[in-house]
Amino acid sequence: MSRRTMLAGTGAAGAVALTAAACTAAPKPQDALRGQVVAQTTDVPEGGGLLVIDAKLVITQPEPGKFQAFSATCTHGGCTVQEVTTEILCLCHHSKFGLDGEVLQGPAVDPLEPFEVRVEGTDIILV
Repeated sequence: MSRRTMLAGTGAAGAVALTAAACTAAPKPQDALRGQVVAQTTDVPEGGGLLVIDAKLVITQPEPGKFQAFSATCTHGGCTVQEVTTEILCLCHHSKFGLDGEVLQGPAVDPLEPFEVRVEGTDIILV
């Protein structure tokens, strides 16, 4: 076998390995927190939200007693959103999301990834 043939075969095998690795989804930081308390209801203002940096989550309370959770990763450039008021703001490229995770202003075009939560007492638990 020539050196060129051997190197070509090695390169092809490497490309296949990289493609296979890319198809395997990396675990999300939120996956490790399923079943755990991620916030307290008393920390999430009505008509606003809370950014939980360690969990890479945004938890909102768009109406009294209704809690929702979303990935804190902006769907435009992958930055972590930096501010939550009556909107969820990504200051990297100025995307804005509603408290329901929907895009209010681009450049993002996709909503934030939702996560299910349940409330037990004052605990907000990632499902």
